[in-house]
Amino acid sequence: MPEQQKKINLSINEGAEFFAHELSINFNPTQFIFDFKCITPRNDLRSKEVPHLNIKHNVILTDVFHAKQIYELLGKVLGDYEKKYSKIEMPKALKKAQKDSKKKKDEKTTKESIPNYLG
Repeated sequence: MPEQQKKINLSINEGAEFFAHELSINFNPTQFIFDFKCITPRNDLRSKEVPHLNIKHNVILTDVFHAKQIYELLGKVLGDYEKKYSKIEMPKALKKAQKDSKKKKDEKTTKESIPNYLG
């Protein structure tokens, strides 16, 4: 007599796609916290004087062992990508922006640097 097959109901709750501009990673003794952020300047038609930023967060909490596995997997996948396509390099526009930002920072050595997401 064949082994009886068990049935199972499975549902998958897929999250919405999310483009992250920034990532911060923090940890405590038992977990890592990955905070993916999407920061988007918005034009608020009701208030032309005050800039409006829309900040979305997707936070992922994982234990330290799984954080290590993410690290190893990401390294492997990046290596595979570079073998297939080419070395990943910083885009020229971003290099220029960093160079310009460094010049401005060097010029303002007395002022504290505050991120400006409005351009």
